[in-house]
Formats: sequence, structure tokens, C-alpha cells
Amino acid sequence: METIQRLIGWMPLLLSGAWITISLTVLAVSAGLVVSVFLALGKMSKNLLINKPCSAYVFFFRGTPLLMQLLFIYYVLPMLIPALTINNRFIAAFIAYSMNSAAYSAEIIRAAVQSIDKGQFEASRALGLSYWQTMRLVIIPQSIRRLIPPVGNEFIMMLKDTSLVSIIALVDITRVTRRIQDATSSMLVYIPAMILYLIITAVFTFIFRKLEKKYSVYE
Repeated sequence: METIQRLIGWMPLLLSGAWITISLTVLAVSAGLVVSVFLALGKMSKNLLINKPCSAYVFFFRGTPLLMQLLFIYYVLPMLIPALTINNRFIAAFIAYSMNSAAYSAEIIRAAVQSIDKGQFEASRALGLSYWQTMRLVIIPQSIRRLIPPVGNEFIMMLKDTSLVSIIALVDITRVTRRIQDATSSMLVYIPAMILYLIITAVFTFIFRKLEKKYSVYE
């Protein structure tokens, strides 16, 4: 009984960390999606001045660990360029996670766009639409329905990866858990922490499944 009371007593602190975890995930993935549209179109562009930088960006952020990117932005970048010092841990994490999410989402969007029948491109060109008009008015709107399942997976992965921000002392669920464990010397705090992660993941998984069922082209 005492153990159960202790577990319940830790929940308010864990919930405060959950707010940081959810906020960071939603904001980072949303910002990443916006940037990823331009990266995806850039990678598909035949202009090398556009294609190469976009491809390099995606390669770099997909090819290096998110933890290293986070540490670089918060600790290393200020040493190289003092003017770019970011004192706010949440903003530093937001930038790192947004840039990482943009790289992964760019590949998702590129695949979705390229899955559209080529006849759509040809028909748009026949109507006199430019490349960018074709993308904006014809291709991207059709691609959105195909994006729901993979974007949902990216969101859930990012949600779990937010635990890495505890390395820069941002008070998310993981950081709160470690603080409680240090203060009480009890490893039991990891039980409600894991349950909380499961609940959050389950809620967002349910939301994305509903969206997929309603809008996705996949049956």
C-alpha cells in the first residue's frame, strides 16, 4: 500500500515533465514538416545548386545520431560561434529536433510525391502549369493522404527520442524520473514513468490511426 501511494505521489512531477515531452514533440515535428517540404522538393530538383545542398542536409542529419546533434547545438556551436549561443534548453532542443525531423520527413515526402502517377505531371504541364505550380496545386495535395502513416511513425519515434534531452538538463519525463530517483534512492519511479510514456504513445497512436482510417489512401 505504501509503495502504491509513493507511485501515485510521483505522478504530479512526472506529468509536469510530460508537458515538456509532448510540447517539444508536437512543435519539433510540425516545424520539421514545414522545412521538409522544401528539402524534398529541393532534392527532386534538377538544379544542382538546389539539389546538392538539400541532399547534403538530409544526408548529414540522417547519418549522425540525434544525441550528437543536440550536444553540438547546445554545447559545441557556442564555442565555435559565440553569437549563436542558445541559453534556453527548450529552444536548443527544439532546433535540434526540428532539424532532425525535417531530414527524415523530407524522405517521407519525397517518396510520397514520387509515388504519384507520372501522368499527373504530364497533364499539369499540358495545362501550362509550371513545375512549382504543379507541385503546389496538384502533386502535394494528393501526396498528403499518403503521408499520414509514415508521419505518424516519425512522430512516435520522435516522442520517445525526446528522452535524450535530459542530457542537457531539460526537465522532461526522463529528467524528472532521474531527479526523483536521486532524491528517494528508489528505482520504482521508473514504473510510473514508463507507464506514462506508454499512455502518451497510445493516445497519439490512436489519433494517427483515426486520421489514417479517415484520410489515408491505404485501406
